[in-house]
Amino acid sequence: MTSVIRGPLTLALLVSALTACREAGVPAGADVLLFTGTGTSANDVAAVRKILDAERLSYATADSPQVNALNEPQLRVYRLLIVPGGNFEHIGNNLTSGAAANIRAAVGNGLNYLGICAGAFLAGNSPYNGLNLTSGTRFGFYSAAAGGIRKAPVAVTDAQGQTLYQYWEDGPELTGWGNVVARYPDGTPAVAEGAVGRGWVVLSGIHPEAPESWRRGMAFATPALTDNAYAATLIRSTLNRNLLPHF
Repeated sequence: MTSVIRGPLTLALLVSALTACREAGVPAGADVLLFTGTGTSANDVAAVRKILDAERLSYATADSPQVNALNEPQLRVYRLLIVPGGNFEHIGNNLTSGAAANIRAAVGNGLNYLGICAGAFLAGNSPYNGLNLTSGTRFGFYSAAAGGIRKAPVAVTDAQGQTLYQYWEDGPELTGWGNVVARYPDGTPAVAEGAVGRGWVVLSGIHPEAPESWRRGMAFATPALTDNAYAATLIRSTLNRNLLPHF
């Protein structure tokens, strides 16, 4: 996508946003902003970075204080915000209410958003300073959690009938929002997508970016590379606002 400068005022706003990003310590000029703040899993941040590197996508990273310092125009310097897995309570509680409002406004005005596991919980109407990109919908855990299961290979089926065994760890099911892209074995949504204002949002309760090392002691019928390719598909479809096949 090519940015078009439409006169002195637009140029001034862009320069102001880029300057403020530098002042906040966040590199500007990248397509993707990857959130790395308090509550995110360092291992999952590394897994997402590996996918971004493999796809040769330009990205910057920002921790909680840096995101708290960015206003809406500064967030919209980027095309996509990715919030990875971790602890959604800690993520939300370490963002200011102003930062949550700025992210919500930026998405409404064209920033795309990919939420993985904790990032999907955060996108909902979470009581822990959630972004509420979902018009009030709050997500619960996938049903395996009720049986005391914390992580497992889960057979996830997309709208084209393809089944992939994906890594799941305390992730949400996404009933009540968006188009269902993929389902868990119990029929609840594992991946969902939808427009939020002028932004495009994709939420995933699973970890398709999970590397082989996360799979020790578990049996997967799908190779990690195949699941990782699905992660790349989710990232690129969100970045480019491409509608995925849905039920």
